[in-house]
Formats: sequence, C-alpha cells, structure tokens
Amino acid sequence: MRNPDLMPVQEGHGDDVLSIMSRVVTSETRQRENFDIQSVDHIGIARERLVTCLILLCNLIQFTSMFSTVAGGYEFSARLGQKFGAGQANWMAAAYGLTQSAFVLISGRLGTIYGHQRLLLLGGAIFVIFSICNAFCNTYSSFIAVRALTGIGGGIMMPNAVAALTIMIPPGKTRNYTLALFAASPPIGALIGALIVGAVFKFTEWKWFFIIIACLGVAAFGGLFFTAPREEVMQKDGKVDYVGAILGLGGLILFNVSWNQAPSTGWQTPSTIVILVVSVVMITLFFVWEAWYATEPIMPLAIFKAPSFKALIFVVLFIYMSVGISLWYMVAWEQLIRNWTVLHVAVGWIPYGIGASIAVILAAWLIVRLEAQYILALGCLVSFASLVLLATMPEQQLYWAQVFPSTVLGSLCPDFVYVAARIIASNSVKKHEQGVAGSLIGTLNLYGNSLGLGFAGIIEVEVAKHSASEVTGFRSALWFGAALSVSALILDLCFVRLRHVDQQDCDSPPMTNLEASDAI
Repeated sequence: MRNPDLMPVQEGHGDDVLSIMSRVVTSETRQRENFDIQSVDHIGIARERLVTCLILLCNLIQFTSMFSTVAGGYEFSARLGQKFGAGQANWMAAAYGLTQSAFVLISGRLGTIYGHQRLLLLGGAIFVIFSICNAFCNTYSSFIAVRALTGIGGGIMMPNAVAALTIMIPPGKTRNYTLALFAASPPIGALIGALIVGAVFKFTEWKWFFIIIACLGVAAFGGLFFTAPREEVMQKDGKVDYVGAILGLGGLILFNVSWNQAPSTGWQTPSTIVILVVSVVMITLFFVWEAWYATEPIMPLAIFKAPSFKALIFVVLFIYMSVGISLWYMVAWEQLIRNWTVLHVAVGWIPYGIGASIAVILAAWLIVRLEAQYILALGCLVSFASLVLLATMPEQQLYWAQVFPSTVLGSLCPDFVYVAARIIASNSVKKHEQGVAGSLIGTLNLYGNSLGLGFAGIIEVEVAKHSASEVTGFRSALWFGAALSVSALILDLCFVRLRHVDQQDCDSPPMTNLEASDAI
C-alpha cells in the first residue's frame, strides 16, 4: 500500500474530496512550491494524457500479475506438481510481495538521483523479462524464484510511477483524478488478475497467463519509452547509502524467507535457523551502520523518536499481516474445502475490488470528520470482523452467508489504514523526515502481507499435526489474523495520537491525503 512520498497532514472540516485531492503532492514537488515546469519538457495535453494513461496501465498490469498467484496459488502449485497441504503453498502468495516491498524502500531514492522515468522503465523491463521466464518454469521452486525476481520490478516501478505522475502533472483537477485512478489500481488489478487467471485455468494452459501479462507489459512500457517527455534529474549529485541498502534489504528479505520457509521445512532444519540468524545479524548491523557510519542514511534513526511513530509502525505491520492472512485463507477454504474453481473465487472477489475502490473516497470523506487515529481504529475493526466471519463459518455454506460480508468488510481495511497511517506519520515527523516516514509506511504495507503468511503457515502446520481436520488449521490461522487486528487496535487506541501541526511546521500548508492504498 510512497517514494517519492506524499506527505499528508490533517486538515480542517471545510474541504471536499476534490480539494483534498488537489493537495496530494510528492515531497520533491512540495519543495518546489510553484511546480517547476523545467523538470520535464513542455508537452501538449494529448501527449500528457497518453503518458498518464500508460503509467496508470503499467501499475495496473503489475497488480494484475501480483494477485494472480494469490487467487490461483493452489492451482499453480498443483499444475507444477507440488504436493501442498498445511502451509505448503504460501510462497505462491508471498514471493512477489516480499521483494516488491523490500525494493520500495530504496527505489524512490534511486529515482531521485538517476531519474524516475528511467527507474520506471527499468522496473518495467525486469517485470516483463521475468514474466516471460515464469511462462517457461516447470518446477515449483523455479516458479517461486522467478516470481520473487518479478517482484523486484514491481518494487522499482511503484514509487517512481507516482513521482513521474506528480512531476509531470501540475496540481489541479487533472492530478486529482489521476491519483484517484492510481489509487484504484491495486483492487482493480487484483480483480482483473483473478478473473484472467481463472479463465486461463479453465480454458487453456496456465503459461498463457504470463505470456499475456508480458505482452501487455511490452505494449505499455514500450509505449511509455517512446512517448514520455525528457526528464530533468532531481539530484544529479545525490548519493545512495549502498551499504545500508544491502544490509536493510538483505535483512528484511532473509527474515521473511525464514518464516515463510519454516511451514514446509520445519524450524529444526539447519538452513531455516541459519537464514533467521543471518537476517537478525544483518538488521542489527543495518541499525549500527545507519546510526554511526552512514553519511546519508536511508533510514535516519531519529525518525523513531517521533511521537507515536514506533507504535504506528507495529499497528501498520500487524494490520497488513492480517489482510494477507484473510485473503490467502479465504482462497484456501474455498478451493480446498468447498472445491471452488479459481474462476469461481475470482467472481466472488468482485465485491472486494469494488469495495476497495470506494474505500479510497470514503476514507477521504471520513478524514475531514474524524481524527486519523480513529479511522485507523475503524480499519482494525473491519479487519477483525472480516476474519471472525471467516474463522467461524461452517465447512460448507452459501457464499452470501459469511464469505460475502467478510469480503465487503475486508475491502475497507487497507485504504482506511493506509490513509490514516500516512497522515499520522507525516504529522509525527519533521520536514526532512517526511520521505523516509512515507517510504517506511509503504514498505510495511506490502511486507506485512507477505510476512503474515509465514507466521500463519507455521500455526496452520502445528495445529494440523494434532488435528484430524484441515479446517482446524485454517481456523487457527484466521484467529491468529484476528488477534493481530485486535493487537493493532489496542496499540492504536493506547499509543497512537495525531499530532496537530501549525503551518510553520511544514513546507506548505497542512493537507489531507487521499493517496492510494498502494501509491507509495
């Protein structure tokens, strides 16, 4: 659910949705209050609209790919000859999001130095190349490895797509609608991906899904390559903390790998223990390096001294872990217990795509009426309710009884949490820390989805060992997700507070954020 980061601050009650959206700008753009038109060539309206549509299409395509292995994860595993049971297929949903979230943390900074359009096209090239490679994978392990490499492209694309849009389009109604469409990319892309992969499984060979995605990517990124205006690099002399990046990315990736690998290999496996230990060492060295040796740290540790920020980090992480658990185990229940096809599951997700798109506008409506921490609490509550509905449903039941209301409630959570968290984070930190705060919230959004599957998978496996029913393992994982939602709610109500800022505290007047749940 960024870099370059949109910096929201709570605003008064007199703004409507469009006026709120008109002030959604990146940190770099806000530093250039009058919108420096020299950052891109002057182009005509028609060309600007074409480039805008292509950037939006690029983001939509990568989310279409990302969620295909959530909806079709078990079917992909079966087609690749992978035996799956308790906790055996979670890498299908976790691999792409793991690398995507890790690279989001630094790719916006790289775009500032080397050019956002260049990084966007680089991410697109990685995405297309490995999508093609996925079509020719014949084993489960190779498929998962290539999905993780594809996620690198997605992580590079996302923050630089936002930057390219906000640099090219000046503040106003055009930017309002553009960012609203960008906000709808994740849920709409997820729905499209599920429907396409479901249809492919039903009517043809699964490889065609990735060939279709690669062809769409070539068309979108190729069109962008030839039509995008010349770009002025923001910081030609800027530096990247490569040591910090390697330690931070490596630690995050290996920590996630250890938890997602444990359900299938077991904690007693030496490789799992070694990976976990190495990840902890790398994360520790990362903080030491950032605190004492980095000249331009990618994560200044002073940010953690900001009011409410440490608690907010855990709230966001816990709630997005619960979101990932909810989606994955809904699929598991429907496909493995109720024998639904992938296409059937995709049709059942239609309310999720619609609800999540509406939730962006609803969050904007709420943000001028409620304090951000209470909107965050609403996100925790709807997540909890959604998970309880899934955890308590009978093995066999009509879709409309509990899956449908769970889907509708669950669709509201990501945008409520993301919008409120970005506002609280922005108001908590200083001006020069805005980009880092936004980057971290964006990373936790995607990282939590992947990490939650590892923890839930371990619970599922351990419960399944002592139970004769596969459903018991699913219920336990879902109750764990519900517990995460409750923990997030308690942390939010007890420790998270919106810091109201005066105008002199900011580079520009305070504003409210209507950015997408996955606009980074």
